[in-house]
Amino acid sequence: MTEPREILAPAFPADDGAADPRLATALARLADGTGSYPDAVAALVQARLLVPVVAVLGEVDEHGADKTSDMATVLIRGADGRHALLAFSSMATLRAWREDARPVPVAAADAAKAAVQEQAEALLVDIAGPAKLVVEGDNLKALAAGWQLAAIAGSDGTTRAAWLRPAAGPPAVPDLGGDSSETE
Repeated sequence: MTEPREILAPAFPADDGAADPRLATALARLADGTGSYPDAVAALVQARLLVPVVAVLGEVDEHGADKTSDMATVLIRGADGRHALLAFSSMATLRAWREDARPVPVAAADAAKAAVQEQAEALLVDIAGPAKLVVEGDNLKALAAGWQLAAIAGSDGTTRAAWLRPAAGPPAVPDLGGDSSETE
């Protein structure tokens, strides 16, 4: 006798496809110059993203018709040759890029993990705008590892962003900008 199968509950059961309000505000402020990159990344850390999945032609028959197709996430190559995994803050920004893409809702950290696993150099959020965000390098690795971004007050009265490692997390990742000191 076979055991009954369990279907996992959706990770975002009340998701209506709208952008996380905090992320939408941070992206808009980054685009208009009133916000900062660390603020946008800090909002992204807690956000749900939509990773697009599109049909990719597998085989064609002797008449050129589709015989098989596969579904795949989307990696794009920039002018500099580096690859980025695409993600979107909302259904509206996904549809602005490509109407036929299917959304897969994931936590931002999971999207970053997928980018790292695909050996992409970046996670590109909202490529079609109205405001886009590129997370790359140590920031991509920290996001993928589940690190949190915090504002750290300096002795000179300035504030900077730094990645905080989880208690049982992986080794050091430098801060978001400026110094490369680790904060635990």
